[in-house]
Amino acid sequence: MGGVTGRLVDKVALVTGAGQGIGAGIAAALAKEGAAVALAGRTVAKVEAKAAALSALGLRVIALQADVSVRVDVDRMVAETVAAFGRLDALVNNAQDSTRKRLVDITDEDVDLAWRTGPLASLHCMQAALPHLRETRGCIVNLGSSTAITGDATFGSYAMAKEAIRALTRVAATEWGPDGIRVNTICPAAFSESAKEWSEEHPDAFAKVLKNIPLRRMGDPEVDIGRAVVALVSDDLGYLTASTLVLEGGRITLG
Repeated sequence: MGGVTGRLVDKVALVTGAGQGIGAGIAAALAKEGAAVALAGRTVAKVEAKAAALSALGLRVIALQADVSVRVDVDRMVAETVAAFGRLDALVNNAQDSTRKRLVDITDEDVDLAWRTGPLASLHCMQAALPHLRETRGCIVNLGSSTAITGDATFGSYAMAKEAIRALTRVAATEWGPDGIRVNTICPAAFSESAKEWSEEHPDAFAKVLKNIPLRRMGDPEVDIGRAVVALVSDDLGYLTASTLVLEGGRITLG
C-alpha cells in the first residue's frame, strides 16, 4: 500500500508503541490516509526508522521518544504532537510491556510492569490528550487482547492489564461521550515481527494456531489492523463507542 488517499486529511493522530509491530502498522495506515501522525516509542531509533520510511513517501509524520510508564514523558509526548501539528484528533494506546508466566509464578513486579505500561499508562495518555480531544471531538482507540477474553495460559498479568484497559474504555466512553469523544477497544492478532520470529522457532505450534483461525491466517499489522483503526478514527464509525472490536480472523467471539 502506498500513497495518500485523503480519507483522514486534516486529522492528527498519536500512536504509542509505534516503533514496531501493530503500532507501526496502525501508524502507517493512518498516515497513508492523509492523517498527520506522531509515532511515539520508548526506543527512539525504532520510531525514527519507521517515521523516516513514511516520510520518504511524502507522508506527514514525526518520531517522538516516550516511555508511557513515565508521566512526564506522556505529557511531553502529547504537547509535542500538538505543537508540531496544531491539534489532536485521535489517540491510539498501543504500548504495553509484560512477562509470560504461570499464575503460580507471577510476582508483584510482573503485575506492576503490566499495570504501569498498560492501564495506568493508557489512563495518563487519555488524561493528557483530553483537553485537545474535546476541542476536536476526537476519538481514542485502546488496545486490548483476546488472551484476556479466552483466559490463555501464561498470560495472567498481561490479561489482567488488558481487561483493565477494556473497563477503562467503557468508563471513558460514558464520561466523555457528551464531549463528542468516542472511545473503543480493539483486540488484534497480527503477524508482527515477534510473531514471525515465534512462528519460525515453533512451526508446529504456529500451525496449530492457524488451524484455530477460521480465515487460516494471522492479520497484517497495517492492512488488517491499521485499516480497522482508520475506520474507527474516520467519520464512518462515528456512532460507535464503548465497544470492543475483535480482529482475530474469527478465532473468538464475545458471545
